[in-house]
Amino acid sequence: MINLDGFRRRRAHSVAIGCCTIGSDHPIAVQSMTNTPTADVAASVAQIERIADAGAPIVRLTAQGAREGRALADITAAVRAHGYPTAIVADIHFTPDVAMIAAESVDKVRINPGNFRNDSGQLERLVEICRRRGTALRIGVNHGSLSRRMVDRYGDTPEGMVESAMEFLRQCRELDFDSVVVSMKSSNTRVMVHAYRLLVEAMEREGMTYPLHLGVTEAGDGIEGRIKSAVGIGALLADGIGDTVRVSLTEDPECEVPVARDLVGYFAARDGHFEVRHPERYSPTRYRRRCEAGIPITHEQIDDRYAVVEAVSGNPTAEWRAALLDLDPSQPAVIRRRYMQADAAQVALCAAADMGLPLLDGLADGVWIDSPQLDPATVRDIELMILQAARVRFSRTEYIACPSCGRTLYDIQSTLAQIKRRTSHLPDVKIGVMGCIVNGPGEMADADYGYVGAAPDHITLYRSGAIVERNIPQTEAIDRLIELIKADGRWREPAADNAAPACR
Repeated sequence: MINLDGFRRRRAHSVAIGCCTIGSDHPIAVQSMTNTPTADVAASVAQIERIADAGAPIVRLTAQGAREGRALADITAAVRAHGYPTAIVADIHFTPDVAMIAAESVDKVRINPGNFRNDSGQLERLVEICRRRGTALRIGVNHGSLSRRMVDRYGDTPEGMVESAMEFLRQCRELDFDSVVVSMKSSNTRVMVHAYRLLVEAMEREGMTYPLHLGVTEAGDGIEGRIKSAVGIGALLADGIGDTVRVSLTEDPECEVPVARDLVGYFAARDGHFEVRHPERYSPTRYRRRCEAGIPITHEQIDDRYAVVEAVSGNPTAEWRAALLDLDPSQPAVIRRRYMQADAAQVALCAAADMGLPLLDGLADGVWIDSPQLDPATVRDIELMILQAARVRFSRTEYIACPSCGRTLYDIQSTLAQIKRRTSHLPDVKIGVMGCIVNGPGEMADADYGYVGAAPDHITLYRSGAIVERNIPQTEAIDRLIELIKADGRWREPAADNAAPACR
């Protein structure tokens, strides 16, 4: 499945999405998603054009009801009238009839097997519309919204995600329809990477070459969101997996595009051949520590116990993987690489993209970012965020925050900023900040607390996946969240000198 010795792009057949074609014979395309109400045609058109101007050839919009589904025709017509060839994608949950409406006017329809019913021939009818119009289809599996049937059979696991996708892919093949793209998204980078790798293995066994849409859901905002996205997406791009990319940030959608473009550009070429002499030590679809060392460390904590494996080639992930698998399994190791950029965000993105794979795979026991242009506090902060994004060491509050879309029921960007200001001193707490219930409760399943849109400007609070209070006015909801944390004995007052980390 993975070429361990060097970089080779996974074979994927071509799928046309409007004027943009993806697949291994084409450049990796970047995309984003609007957060305007889809029924507001003018606002949606304006935002699509801002996203396109930022460099994304594909833009997705939610269509949660028939009104929004019908609005897509006017949106597409207006975008074309303004001279934009941008591919327009409809995002469908729960409502197969809206998928049929949307498929008549857009370039691709995304459905989620976890909440898209497929009885009474619904998929067959959708495929026939897509075939007639040249509309592509995305089978978009989300970790947070697996069907009850899949959870009962496989648990909330990557294996369940894969089987959920494969059921629909087999039906598409039976219908002789191959204009299909697949995604396996999760806010947990380890789950996300393992799910994509398992899917590639499953498709290879059945002779399928569908292209893949990559993304980490609910990555958050700022440098933390960029690092989390780079850890997950980078681990797959490093092995040639992926044909289109969305970086999901809780920011204006056009801010996602340059990050995605930087990531894709960073993996445009990966030079070098590195012989892996112990492939039996590698488990790409199951997390297994190479060495039973303690908690993964930053460069400041290195002592004589640790080997330091420095990558100097144009393909650091392959270079590290070969060296670490060859190392004595009892020897803990730190991966090191020099980054000469003067911009902290660029160093963070590149280091996270490089170092994500060996951390997610359990090969490395620490990271050393050698960055002479940055101050030591900033470097240490980036190292800690990479370790947390790879889920091997938690040192700060964990936020699982959705990027928002037309379904979002409150101002999630400003709310996330307020929640961070008041809770970022709680390093052992995970908080989900979600726009709506479509994927919210599922994606934040491992969060300690959840703040989820329930109705316009009203919030439902969760504790460990269970509802605590419903329909709280948003003006009161953050205070009630903090009261809940205090009631659980998990609150502590911030230190007087508690400052934001250097590169937040």
